[in-house]
Amino acid sequence: MGYVAVRGGGRAIEESLKLLEYERVSASSAWGTDDIEGTFPELVDQVMGEASLYAPRLAALALKQAQGSPDEAVFLLRAFRSTLERPYVSRPVDTGEMHVTRRVSAAFKDVPGGQLLGATRDYSHRLLAFDLETEGIGELAEKRAELARHFADAADAPAPATTLPRVLDYLRAQGLVAHVPADDAQPVDATMVPLTFPAPRSVRLQTLARGMTQAVEALGYAAIRGFGPAHPTVGELRQGRVAVAVDHPVEPGGPDDAYYLGSLPVTEVESVFMDEGGSGEDSLSLAVGYGCVIGRAETKAIAMSVLDRCLELGDKRFPTEDEEFVLYHVDGVEATGFISHLKLPHYVTFQSKLSSVRGTRGGTPDDDRSADQAAAAALEAKEATDAATL
Repeated sequence: MGYVAVRGGGRAIEESLKLLEYERVSASSAWGTDDIEGTFPELVDQVMGEASLYAPRLAALALKQAQGSPDEAVFLLRAFRSTLERPYVSRPVDTGEMHVTRRVSAAFKDVPGGQLLGATRDYSHRLLAFDLETEGIGELAEKRAELARHFADAADAPAPATTLPRVLDYLRAQGLVAHVPADDAQPVDATMVPLTFPAPRSVRLQTLARGMTQAVEALGYAAIRGFGPAHPTVGELRQGRVAVAVDHPVEPGGPDDAYYLGSLPVTEVESVFMDEGGSGEDSLSLAVGYGCVIGRAETKAIAMSVLDRCLELGDKRFPTEDEEFVLYHVDGVEATGFISHLKLPHYVTFQSKLSSVRGTRGGTPDDDRSADQAAAAALEAKEATDAATL
């Protein structure tokens, strides 16, 4: 949606942008992108995930330019992504081969390979650490060295396997998970085509993965509270890095012939739901909702798995199962852009509404002019009073 700038406002806009930059350089330190990336890794992950571009340095740069606003940073990074060429499409990523750094299951206590807590604040007290307010470079280096020694001493313990079997494969092997036909259709790129309904599952998952984190979490919470299917159980949450590879552009071969580009940090979730949609012996089984996001956005990945199941059910009596409602309204850039445009001039449309209200109440154009004149006179009187007070 485009808008025509108000004539005569160019100078004011230029000065406004200068004032914004003055506020940025006056109130902030000269942090580099490395500082931002290291200090706020989860915020950087959020920006990259919602922008659909894995580029930690650029995400940190966008946050610096946006003065810490995630919405604006995502907007900046998405705009940059739209200018990039796409010479290759990677091979399908096998998350079963993930180099796991964290892996938990709420469904089973003992799982093949064991539970792996990794780094998490799930079990911490949410108390402000006031000592961080005065933490200096020397103190930071001392803490780092102390923790490095701790983990070096712990390295003598047997290291857990980093490639772990899927927890739910145990249930699949027993035939307890509802059968889903394999879908080998080429996925639709949600960043290249308009959103249409009904949307294929590939588009639904992409849209949820790149959706505004807080919106996805809010709708997932709403679904669990009664506006969707029953309470899910996290069958498995795994976090780690997956390999990304591309085929030779001229002579593509098998997986062993592909070119390894690097690894990508992801969080993957499989949530389990009761499914009563079958018949006979399969009348009651388990259904799975899936979530996968860039970085360590665990809560978003769980909420995504809930909404994936909601959209599979598709009962429009519940807003969280209406794919048009969900997919249109989780996109942060679309939401921010549309809400923000309300700040732009709407003089003509509002005057039309005002004339309609006055006309309905029996007013005339002369009444409009006299009301406008009275308002202007009142404003001038107020300004004069303020000036006298000063």
